[in-house]
Amino acid sequence: MGRSLTTIGFDADDTLWQNEQFFRLTEERFVALLGAHGEAAEISGRLLEAERRNLGFYGFGIKGFVLSMIETAIEITQGEVKASVIGEILAAGREMVAHPVETLPEARETLEQLAGDYRLVVITKGDLFDQERKLAQSGLGDLFDGVEIVSDKTAEMYRRVFARHGEGPERAMMVGNSLKSDILPALEAGAWAVHIPHELTWALEHAEEPAGQPRYRRIPRLSALDELVRLIEAETAAP
Repeated sequence: MGRSLTTIGFDADDTLWQNEQFFRLTEERFVALLGAHGEAAEISGRLLEAERRNLGFYGFGIKGFVLSMIETAIEITQGEVKASVIGEILAAGREMVAHPVETLPEARETLEQLAGDYRLVVITKGDLFDQERKLAQSGLGDLFDGVEIVSDKTAEMYRRVFARHGEGPERAMMVGNSLKSDILPALEAGAWAVHIPHELTWALEHAEEPAGQPRYRRIPRLSALDELVRLIEAETAAP
């Protein structure tokens, strides 16, 4: 009898390890650097708009974030930002890249419960070099059958990835903290999608929860995934 699920995709940032908290801390540092030029909320808002504009040019990740901070600093100071401030922004970016990976609790245990029974695939977007570094430092790489570092997460991308690493999206599941990137396009592709909310989520990853969608589930923590997967398998098993 065939299984209803054969492949499980995992987001990386803020699903397997901490990520957004380092962006928030760096943003606070950036706002303090430019404190003489505006209110904190205004500076953060201008930075977010720069990030939104620049996604199509620089993609997701630390490098694009640093370039957006530099652009925002130039705009807010009307071109008079000091070289020392630019230097501090660049230094903050290097510190983010060099920061040790902090794996989220229960990540390894959960992956070990599922490995062997399912094909496990990391599906993450962002800078290739940085994501490869984090996966290597996480110590989780040996538990995955495949790694996909993509420029963006779309329904078509999920269809391709789940066809390459399994038997198509209909027999696959995506797990992640972002409704916009991990959940909605995976559902559109025809996969199951499991949302695990993180206390910090980037504003550009917010989206409406797909309540009532039959292949959508939400769990409070990663450790609840194994039980959920077994339950879905039991409920969808052929008679």
